[in-house]
Amino acid sequence: MELRAIKQRFDIIGDNPALNRALDVAVQVAATDLSVLITGESGVGKEVIPQIIHVNSPRKHGQYIAVNCGAIPEGTIDSELFGHEKGSFTGAFETRKGYFEVADGGTLFLDEVAELPLSTQVRLLRILQTGEFIKVGSSKVQKTDVRVIAATNINLTKAIENGKFREDLYYRLNTVPITIPPLRERKEDIHLLFKKFALDFADKYKMPPIRLTADAQHVLSSYRWPGNIRQLKSIAEQISVIEHNRQIDAEVLLKYIPSEPINSLPVRTEGHSSDYLTDRDIIFKILYQLRHEVEELKEKIRAGVSPAPVQRVVGPKDIASSLDDEVIDYDEDEVTHEKEEEQSSTLSIQNVSAELIRKSLAKHNGKRKLAAAELGISERTLYRKIKELNLDL
Repeated sequence: MELRAIKQRFDIIGDNPALNRALDVAVQVAATDLSVLITGESGVGKEVIPQIIHVNSPRKHGQYIAVNCGAIPEGTIDSELFGHEKGSFTGAFETRKGYFEVADGGTLFLDEVAELPLSTQVRLLRILQTGEFIKVGSSKVQKTDVRVIAATNINLTKAIENGKFREDLYYRLNTVPITIPPLRERKEDIHLLFKKFALDFADKYKMPPIRLTADAQHVLSSYRWPGNIRQLKSIAEQISVIEHNRQIDAEVLLKYIPSEPINSLPVRTEGHSSDYLTDRDIIFKILYQLRHEVEELKEKIRAGVSPAPVQRVVGPKDIASSLDDEVIDYDEDEVTHEKEEEQSSTLSIQNVSAELIRKSLAKHNGKRKLAAAELGISERTLYRKIKELNLDL
């Protein structure tokens, strides 16, 4: 089946090369009985891959069962997967078939497979190797013919090192690996997905669909999306329901995009850099630099020094365009009313300054010289700002 037909059938939006590769591998491996391990961050849509594999396999007429291993209590997981005999434990009032028995001849999808306890991992390894299992409370060996597909958002290599996942089970599951890229690596798909969700919610709530302005689209594609597609869909729904104006600009969109906490900021690792500035950070940085330049000009005017021409701040295209051909006059009235201007400075700008300083210092491990260089100010000015804003660093 062609990728275009796959995307239409399973409502998949986007044409990212890494996503296309994952879908292509899923289709190619479907005709076999090989075990598949799907990896990717939470919210990227890993659950669609096993469905694609199942419907394109010889098992498509058999049972397809999806099990969230992380949602089943440890005390009952063996019973859920392998079944139990009547009276084998308190509450076992009758014999029960497990998922491996029910899915005989079909496909079993084990989501969050890394959450399985080690004792259950041993049972799973046996069934993958021999097709045999024993119900809880029984001594009878049973056979089953099930295609197993597993998924996780956990780094299994580290889980193995920490003794939380069996290495032999990892290699058995990872016969064919498929990785789903995070949304931040699919920037060309983000707005397409948002439009799709906006149309869906417009139909669901019987209202006109929301639309993003050019600057809002830029903000959308610049954000990191730690919650991936699930987070994008949630924000699209919030805006669709709450906002009266159906034309959404960057200012409105930013109200729904949460600032990332300092402990989730990127850390530079040797060999590559994961440092980045979100569009919100860029906007804040521009505002901060503008205010800093205005303050410096005021000091020069107060000291009787003729200020040099001010270069326009270079930022995102949508922000820079708003500054084009803008002329700022500094005269004696501004100097006379300087105190009034200072009092009229909004609290939001102060919060912007504080947030940028905290982020820069966190990213550079507290090295104020590096943070000042990134903010475009002197180290001395940075010290003064920290004192002025009463930052507890």
